[in-house]
Formats: sequence, structure tokens, C-alpha cells
Amino acid sequence: MRDEMKPQDLFLFYHSSSEPSGVFGFGKISKTGVSDPTALDKKSEYFDPKATKENNPWICVEALFVEKFLRPITLAEIKANKKLKGILVAKRGMRLSVIPISKEHFEEILKSAKAKTWIS
Repeated sequence: MRDEMKPQDLFLFYHSSSEPSGVFGFGKISKTGVSDPTALDKKSEYFDPKATKENNPWICVEALFVEKFLRPITLAEIKANKKLKGILVAKRGMRLSVIPISKEHFEEILKSAKAKTWIS
């Protein structure tokens, strides 16, 4: 995520621990290489006592919300859609929080969701 995401890249909000699991919307990366402020916050569970404002090894991206779908595109729908064959989130045992997705798969999910915002 740190090295491959770029400003203007789009991403899907996939909720794996909801019922049902699925894609609920999408957003856009606005900035990369951002020092993660939670590493400096003593009240945060992600606090790192070795991190300083001048030298924080924890990096994140800033993201912008674009659209919430009217209904989720469920994992079952994703698995059943032949146009989404090979999408990583449908593979057994896939537990990554950030995974790449092809432009074709992204557009198919937007189409399935009848997203108001169409990105070409």
C-alpha cells in the first residue's frame, strides 16, 4: 500500500466482517507518504514510543470518500459473476486488508452496483 498506491488511484470499501461481506462503496487516494499520526498518539493502540514527529517510520495514505453503493455487492455475487473470475478477494483464505484489483474488475463492480459516479 505504501509503495504502490498513488494519488488519484481508486479503491473499493470491502467489509469482511459485516453480514453480508461485500463491497459497500469506493474512494480515491488523495495523498501518499503521510506520517501516521496514530504512532505518535499515546492514547492510540498503535502508539510507537520509538516514533517521533521528525522520524516516524509508520507511513499511511490519505483517502477521500467518493460513493456509497445503494446496496452492497456481496462476496457471493462476486464469486458468481464470471466477469470477476480471478479477483483475489474471492479466493479461499484471502485475508489481506489491501489487495490490488484490475481496472476491468473495478468497473464490473461499479456496474453491478449501478454506481452513480462512473469513472472511465
